Amino acid sequence: MTATYADSRDKPRRPLIHRRSAIPGFGITMGLTLATLSLIVLIPLAAVGLKAAEQSPADFLHAAFNERALTAYRLSFGAAFIAAAINGVFGLLTAWALVRYEFPLKGLVNGLIDLPFALPTAVAGIALATLYAPNGWIGSLAEPAGLKIAYTPLGVVIALTFIGLPFIVRTLEPVMRDLSADVEEAAASLGAGRLDTIARVILPALAPAWLTGFALAFARAVGEYGSVIFIAGNMPYKSEIAPLLIVIELEQYDYAGAATIAVVMLVVSFAMLFVINAVQAWARRLSA
Repeated sequence: MTATYADSRDKPRRPLIHRRSAIPGFGITMGLTLATLSLIVLIPLAAVGLKAAEQSPADFLHAAFNERALTAYRLSFGAAFIAAAINGVFGLLTAWALVRYEFPLKGLVNGLIDLPFALPTAVAGIALATLYAPNGWIGSLAEPAGLKIAYTPLGVVIALTFIGLPFIVRTLEPVMRDLSADVEEAAASLGAGRLDTIARVILPALAPAWLTGFALAFARAVGEYGSVIFIAGNMPYKSEIAPLLIVIELEQYDYAGAATIAVVMLVVSFAMLFVINAVQAWARRLSA
């Protein structure tokens, strides 16, 4: 006759095994994290906010929302959003081609994707301005058609698209590798067409990674300076970006005014990233 346990309390308890972690405990790691985050991010941002707060409310509002500043905000955030959207489309196609197909010079193309990471932004700006100027290789072809690229907001969009492409591609590649081609074959066997497979199978699986890449490309484009100033033309009320306006205020020794513009850009950027992250979390819940 076998013995049984009438109550779970009668069952023998196994000794707890505490696994030794290679990284120190929570207290040390969290302390180092907070210290690093404070020194690199929080304290500098707080200093910018305190500098802007030295002004009176009227001076703050004038420095933050005068016509020149509003035009610069519209160009910086609008061009960054358009560039991120363009990269969202072409970056998706580029990542798909690199992951799913084999073609000649694939390694070269794969390396060129990372070129904006390694190339100094000033060099990129000079190269783009040379190409798209009215006497450049591409600008001279567009000039007869009445299309002016360099020294216009269109040139700003092109520069921001150039520096933002790697973020989309490199964010999507690992997810595409994990997305097996068997999923597409299963959808086809169930009668789904190509458009249905893309809309109901592929895009929902890629949506969280795509939104992450979009947010990274957008955030990178908002603060871009070096590659833009050479091709933008820097004309007030037309092709002047907000980071350049901050530099102009600093050159005029208006540190409070420069800090004010920086605070506005910080608040707007944080709000837009918060919205993008909320949409990303919603997309993850749908795909789960």
